[in-house]
Amino acid sequence: MLTIWGPPDRRRFCDGMSRRSFLKIGGLALGGLSLPELLRAEAASGSSGRHKSVIMIYLCGGPPHQDLYDLKPEAPQEIRGPFVPIETSVPGIRICEHLPRLAQHMDKLVAIRTLVGARDAHYSYQCMTGHHENPAPAGGWPHFGSAASYFLGPTRPGVPPFVSLCYTTQHRPYNEPSPGFLGVGHSSFRPTGPGRGDLVLNGITTDRLADRRQLLSAFDRFRRDWDNSGKMEGLDVFTERAMGILTSSDLFEALDISREDPRVRERYGTGDETKPKGDGAPRVPQNFLVARRLVEAGVRVVTINYSFWDWHGNNFRAAAEEFPIFDRAMAALVEDLHERGLAGDVTVIAWGEFGRTPKINKDAGRDHWPRVSCALLAGGGMRTGQVIGQTDRWAGEPVERPVTFQEVFATLYHNLGVRLESRRLFDFRGRPQYLVEPGVQPLPELIG
Repeated sequence: MLTIWGPPDRRRFCDGMSRRSFLKIGGLALGGLSLPELLRAEAASGSSGRHKSVIMIYLCGGPPHQDLYDLKPEAPQEIRGPFVPIETSVPGIRICEHLPRLAQHMDKLVAIRTLVGARDAHYSYQCMTGHHENPAPAGGWPHFGSAASYFLGPTRPGVPPFVSLCYTTQHRPYNEPSPGFLGVGHSSFRPTGPGRGDLVLNGITTDRLADRRQLLSAFDRFRRDWDNSGKMEGLDVFTERAMGILTSSDLFEALDISREDPRVRERYGTGDETKPKGDGAPRVPQNFLVARRLVEAGVRVVTINYSFWDWHGNNFRAAAEEFPIFDRAMAALVEDLHERGLAGDVTVIAWGEFGRTPKINKDAGRDHWPRVSCALLAGGGMRTGQVIGQTDRWAGEPVERPVTFQEVFATLYHNLGVRLESRRLFDFRGRPQYLVEPGVQPLPELIG
């Protein structure tokens, strides 16, 4: 690991990043997958100033939809549970009593009550790609953030387009999928876990880094002189971008929430990132704040895996503990986006892999229920203050407006400004693929 010290008259670091699993700073000069090569792969189009972003919050394990946003107070006791619905800022919409802050901001939210097409499988794949893991094309379906990297590239040299705040979980399928057939050049940057040490580069001065840059330029000129194919054309652009990341402090500062007003930090709440919940992720509400700071810094897609929601036993005791913390963090994020003028540009979605059984089991829990699940959205310039879909009297089946994962992804890509038709995609066998199936449109209820 390297450290870049700033000039003598500056006391703070000039910080950058690397991708630990396949990228080393030594690759800037010779051999392997270099940072300029990775950035060349990521570049898809120019960008300027204002940009669109998505914050995706994955609730590991599948939250109970009928205890969050689709309570059925008239159902039998073995179905409805002990929670009662409360009024929200939108007349006629009621949600769980343990979500009072979100209830106050319902006019800024959209609850989907009839998400369909899930499988009885504890994995993040469908929430992160819009597809099921099997069958999948050669190389696998790409992560949504990887697609954003491929189509849009970074907004500025010092900030990657896709940052994952997801923790490595004990249950491996909860972990995020790969970039799939788009290639490793569109992987996320992960400042949690192993990648955290890559943010601070130790033991090399900026002068020495400049010497390495001059050496790299000399090699590049030599290679370019002997290259008759034109493939080297434009290499300087990607080298400049690589140096920008290595010498920029934008990303490091965005991740440092100690720079935030203490009153703002208090609104989000805190959790211990060293203590996973169950076999899922830690409960770290401050990552919602980190995500907001990252999109402000120029990141296009930020993903968060949050806590553990697989409550086969003691569902209501767990929910009474979990819901208020989620309520506080989610409401703070929505408030921040509106107060900072970001609500039109940043889309937020929070969801899990499936719903829970209408009937409460003998252990006071709810089991897996892939027939219907829920999602909560905000921002993105969407028509908020509504719910989409209606389930039956037990919240077990959709009876009005079932919504597919593909429709949600079409909406997310639309909000992000990705024109899927602008490029043809091929898997590793050369077969054409579609991230959203032809004919699937963004949700008309949300898009004007």
